[in-house]
Amino acid sequence: METNNKKLVTHDGSFHADDIFAAATLCLVLEKRNENFEIIRTRNVEIVDKGDYVFDVGGIYDEKTNRFDHHQVSFKDKRKDGILYSSFGLVWKKYGPDLSGSEKIAEIVEKHLVAPVDAFDNGFDLVQNKYDISPYFIQHFFRAMIPTWTEKDITNDEMFLKSVEIAKKILSREIVQARDSVLAEEKIISIYRNAKDKRIIVLDQNYPYEYTLNNFPEPLFVVYPRKSDGSWGVKALREDPKTFKNRKDFPKPWAGLRDEELQKITGVPDTVFCHKGLFMAVAKTKEGVIKLAELALLV
Repeated sequence: METNNKKLVTHDGSFHADDIFAAATLCLVLEKRNENFEIIRTRNVEIVDKGDYVFDVGGIYDEKTNRFDHHQVSFKDKRKDGILYSSFGLVWKKYGPDLSGSEKIAEIVEKHLVAPVDAFDNGFDLVQNKYDISPYFIQHFFRAMIPTWTEKDITNDEMFLKSVEIAKKILSREIVQARDSVLAEEKIISIYRNAKDKRIIVLDQNYPYEYTLNNFPEPLFVVYPRKSDGSWGVKALREDPKTFKNRKDFPKPWAGLRDEELQKITGVPDTVFCHKGLFMAVAKTKEGVIKLAELALLV
């Protein structure tokens, strides 16, 4: 029976992260507009042609008519870095800024989630395996949602819709995280500029600071309040937020020490813990962690 619902059409059969997240994006857009919609999975040309939004099927990319396929031989749309778009990226390019609230927020989500999904879908390797195991990406999670050959009572359509609901939550949270990181950026830059010793940055809240402070050469340690227990933490800034190498480690003798042992070796009476990876330490007061950072600078 015909309805007034907007028709979101994609292919049937198996599914991947790109069509799942494309569907999730369109769902969130239409929910934001309070519009009714339905998801249809088919390769029937007549149904595809009647779709209001068609993605990952149909052989057409035309954002003006909401056609977002990338499988046609003629498709060559790619980012400046060379990564080809998939259906998720094409949908996000049109609707991401409005859905997230700004171009800047949309760009953060693009780099963190959208482009990696597109890269994987198009066969671009973003990382090099160093061990006999591979990283577990979000794509692998959604692959696990596909029914196996033994699951006769579960359909692809059923699991696709469940996957879209999960993807909506992930995408919504990524937008929140990106939005709040943008709000924090101005505060962090102000704190950095007003810091007497720019090697130790003291935050008044636990802002997402990694990418912002990484743009400046001086910061080595970041002090912040810990919500969980009212204590204070200090972390070493990474050389690159994507890696585990610190600009400067805490002293090796502190590794893994707690309470009295750490208090004795540092001379800081309220210190609580130093991670064995030498990237984080905790004390009961702000003054305590600042002192730990100052001691670490001397080594």
